Amino acid sequence: MNSTSPASGPIDSALAQALLSPRSVALFGASDDPAKTAGRPLKFLRAAGYRGTIYPINPNRDTVQGETAYPSLASLPQVPDQVFVLTPTDTVLDAVRESARLGVKVVTILASGFAESGPEGAAREAELRALSRQTGIRVLGPSSLGVIHPQAGVMLTANAAFAEPELPQGRVFVASHSGSMIGSLVSRGKARGVGFAGLVSVGGEADLSIGEICLATLDDPAIEGYLLFLESLRHGDKLRAFAIEAARRGKPVIAYKLGRSAVAAEMAATHTGALAGEDDIADAFLKDLGIARVGVLEALLEAFPLARRIPLAQPGGQPRVPPRRVGVVTTTGGGAAMVVDQLGIRDVAVEPASPATLDRLAAAGIAVSPGRVLDLTLAGTNYKVMKTALDIMFGAPEFDIVLAVVGSSARFQPQLAVKPIIDSADSAKPLAAMLVPDAPEALAALTAAGVPCFRSPEPCADAIAAVLARRTPGTQPAARLTGERPPRALSEAQAYAVLEQLGVPYAPAITLPIGGPIPALPFDYPVVAKVCSPEIPHKTEVGRRRTGHSGRRPVEQRIGNAEGQPGRARTHRAMR
Repeated sequence: MNSTSPASGPIDSALAQALLSPRSVALFGASDDPAKTAGRPLKFLRAAGYRGTIYPINPNRDTVQGETAYPSLASLPQVPDQVFVLTPTDTVLDAVRESARLGVKVVTILASGFAESGPEGAAREAELRALSRQTGIRVLGPSSLGVIHPQAGVMLTANAAFAEPELPQGRVFVASHSGSMIGSLVSRGKARGVGFAGLVSVGGEADLSIGEICLATLDDPAIEGYLLFLESLRHGDKLRAFAIEAARRGKPVIAYKLGRSAVAAEMAATHTGALAGEDDIADAFLKDLGIARVGVLEALLEAFPLARRIPLAQPGGQPRVPPRRVGVVTTTGGGAAMVVDQLGIRDVAVEPASPATLDRLAAAGIAVSPGRVLDLTLAGTNYKVMKTALDIMFGAPEFDIVLAVVGSSARFQPQLAVKPIIDSADSAKPLAAMLVPDAPEALAALTAAGVPCFRSPEPCADAIAAVLARRTPGTQPAARLTGERPPRALSEAQAYAVLEQLGVPYAPAITLPIGGPIPALPFDYPVVAKVCSPEIPHKTEVGRRRTGHSGRRPVEQRIGNAEGQPGRARTHRAMR
């Protein structure tokens, strides 16, 4: 059964079922050796307690790993929900054709050698894509290491990392272009006590994309948020549809995207055959979708609990004014300084305590010096001192978020300064913690309590900055091609009006008549002044733009239109 959302259309629950909770799977090319890549999926499915039916297919053997093997897809006693193709590249298209003929819903392709490998591979992928469109079979991959859905016992993957025993389950869904990354996140997560509700290795996106897969899972109450590892934005429309609906449902999305450097963009193209695109455009696109883009891998795991505490919308769906002011309390000045430095690099301001807050601390017997950070010194390694300081900060209007930085006591005496943080997990304001020493037990306790916690300053600052940079997704206007009049250029004022409708931020601006009275500007100097006309798109080339004005002379009076006659000028705040 499908649910419908106005932003995204139908949510394909049938796709989610066949992909993540298949009632039966066929392992096309299953190996009898469980140590080999083609032998792992059968071994992992059995170890995970998969409750569905497994059909190993190997024309050269009667049994595979002690189970009955079948010579072909056509010989199976029933049509499986999903086929995992484990054979070489040159066999893939025939396997997909046969799967489609039989009525298989989803086929997952392990092999590479498609668009990323040159013209011949690109032609092969084009044929694969055409097969999907013509027959309706859905394709995951190529270069997919499979899918994992612990709740259903589905460990349908060739990734060796899933030999890890006793993997914890969680409430976050992972979708990754990189197959190896899902294994890396699982191993890193286990070390932190973080589990996942599901993981998908999307690969080359010949058909199914990250956005479409994640959208199909939004009805799952066991999934509370999403982590994405992106190498490209090849299917931006699908990602947008998913992100808008995820924001509407209050399910945070955190992304790590490659391509910040030209070298990384080149590597992404080599890996998947997709162009990574201009990074600044991708960055703005993700932020405008309410997706928190992190730049430090460790922050990908750690940002979700913080994003859950800072929703994009208020109850009722109204956009929330994004918090910006971080208050820092610490038992170690040096440790806090590292975080403050990293936050500053990312344009996140650490707010000093107000005189009123300092007075309340003093009244409680807590002496701190005025400054950017509330440094409790060694006196803060005391449950009552830290808990009282936190409670006062939660009530202080100058702080939107409270970050507690704990020093050496976190390792061997967490009851002194870490326990009060744990006991404040349900605070009215978002709370996060960073532990300066290596303190795995304290980190595990904070994680279990739901407190966003970090073990180094870079991911701490990166996660905070990424979550704060999100914007509530705007409404995407429908394109209307009426044919009544030809396309036309817009003036800058008209273009700003379009940006306003889209919810895209822009520099504050006003339009003034040239030669008329100059009112007080609604923003500070310096300003940029330019002529405002749809007929003059390149102002500088015709001398109709002035910069660097600091308020000494109304530059609007010095700019005419293209013919030198009075017209209108656009004045806006200069970006520093």
